[in-house]
Amino acid sequence: MTVWQAFLHLFQLFLPALALALMMPLAGRWVVGSARAWPWRRRVLVHALCGALVLAGGLVLQGHDGRMGTYGVLVLVLASAEWWMQGGLGTRPPSNGRN
Repeated sequence: MTVWQAFLHLFQLFLPALALALMMPLAGRWVVGSARAWPWRRRVLVHALCGALVLAGGLVLQGHDGRMGTYGVLVLVLASAEWWMQGGLGTRPPSNGRN
């Protein structure tokens, strides 16, 4: 295996984590829209690191990459991280003025 082929294998292994790392902050801002959210670059970095750890852990634990269980855990971990970085339990829904 050449260095280029090894690079492509690693890139394709971590591509789902990188794609979700770019999409989750955008989706989180659109769905939750908290003003107390972390800066966008920091959220992308946290998502990329968490996603890479999940994918590497799935490869080690299951012996193969690309298993649906690993991708399910990847989505759950990144969605939980986005929720936490948007404010987690500390956020309250906006008041509609009737209270």
